[in-house]
Amino acid sequence: MALTQPLPMAPPPAHEGILRRQSLRESAARTYARSLPIVPVRARGLTIEGADGRRYLDCLSGAGTLALGHNHPVVLEAIRSVLDSGAPLHVLDLATPVKDAFVTELFATLPPELADHGRIQFCGPAGTDAVEAAFKLVRTATGRNGLAAFTGAYHGMTAGALAASGGAQDTSVTRLPYPYAYRCPFGTGGEQGAELAARWTANVLDDDKSGVARPAGMILEPVQGEGGVIPAPDSWLRRMREITAARGIPLIVDEVQTGVGRTGAFWAVGHSGVVPDVLVLSKAIGGSLPLAVIVYREELDAWRPGAHAGTFRGNQLAMAAGAATLAYVRENDLARRAGELGARMTSRLDALAAEHGCVGDVRGRGLMLGLELVDPDTAPDPSGARPAAPALAAAVQRECLDRGLIVELGGRHGSVVRLLPPLTITDEQADAVLDRLADALAAGARSGAGGASGVGVSGSVGGAGVSGTVGASGNAESFGAVGDAGFAGAAGVGVVGPGQVGSAESAPDGEGRAVPRQGSSSGVTP
Repeated sequence: MALTQPLPMAPPPAHEGILRRQSLRESAARTYARSLPIVPVRARGLTIEGADGRRYLDCLSGAGTLALGHNHPVVLEAIRSVLDSGAPLHVLDLATPVKDAFVTELFATLPPELADHGRIQFCGPAGTDAVEAAFKLVRTATGRNGLAAFTGAYHGMTAGALAASGGAQDTSVTRLPYPYAYRCPFGTGGEQGAELAARWTANVLDDDKSGVARPAGMILEPVQGEGGVIPAPDSWLRRMREITAARGIPLIVDEVQTGVGRTGAFWAVGHSGVVPDVLVLSKAIGGSLPLAVIVYREELDAWRPGAHAGTFRGNQLAMAAGAATLAYVRENDLARRAGELGARMTSRLDALAAEHGCVGDVRGRGLMLGLELVDPDTAPDPSGARPAAPALAAAVQRECLDRGLIVELGGRHGSVVRLLPPLTITDEQADAVLDRLADALAAGARSGAGGASGVGVSGSVGGAGVSGTVGASGNAESFGAVGDAGFAGAAGVGVVGPGQVGSAESAPDGEGRAVPRQGSSSGVTP
């Protein structure tokens, strides 16, 4: 009897249970968890370790939140300093030394015209809260109610922010054409398409019979992120500034994702020289912790006390982490670095597009990059654009995850593969990212749209629809011990980035070779 009794089965790995419980307990609205079925347990710089022991290069960076990557030493030190000081962590909107230091550092990075005559409002913890505050501000200041926004926009998930985003059904927000060279609404593209978009905007605002009353404000993104990594031409941004200024319409610029050096300038408006009336900020300004503010011209400050509030607008840890992040980016000129490295990465992505007909367009600015994937077997429209290929993009994202690379999808059809690496990424790490992306793109194209294998954990995970095998490509690396000083892994890519110092004297490069570390505990320019 004992000889025929089956052996007891080993329990499933712990991370499978975590994913299964997530699918059973969390709402159907969850997003990233569906396409990225991993359980992060440790992270440093560009690298995340999952509970299954696999390592990933993270080019999502908290949707642009992690300007310095995961757990950067200057951020951790800033947080520890507040915790060790005994300072209160919750203070509503009271003045504190931590808050004063954050505001001082933030204003040091702003355009002088805004810094010298600006006011700041601390909002709720997310960028969408700051967008809502901006709308309330301009409505109060102008006495008008309507808003002007742009096609393809994304400004958040609360009601007012959604109404100004692409796909909204709320007709109280006037929708204006955003310049999109690859899929130009006027069929021309380039500077001509941008100029036509500007003329259309001016005409709608000036025509008494357009059906559009003068709005309380106009909101735009210098680079549409979720909309598909679409940079607005500098000339168009200047035209929007001219149009709004001439008509007494406050210009609101949403820099939630583009700010803090991401595009190659500290604030993306710096490329065009535009100074907005209201600047909406979140994500990277909190150094990985929740923080959102608006900075605006003092003449708009028509609020009465209590007109806009929020229980968690005094996040001391976020202000400390944010001040450290802002200072590090500014002092180490990481915006310039982002511009230079982004240009090199774009050049290689252009070469990749030349090899693969499924890459319809490569675009972006700085370290905010995107590839729009299309169906190469269909005829282009008169302007040269082919139909979007969202299933292929999803397949490429899965192939990337198989190879230890985390990327995000965006765009109107979910067909844009987005890269948002931390500003501390090294040249070697950037090469490793692009190597894996190139391999994943080739694999996705070979498999056909949607034909790639699943990349979840083995077995069913219920509503998440996650099944398959992680690490099918065999590119997982061993993961070294993690301490306050950083990873000490023996192999892999990008273990230590600029200013992320481990205890050893060297770190492995993309091929496992030892290379000198590129930082110190105080951090240096990469």
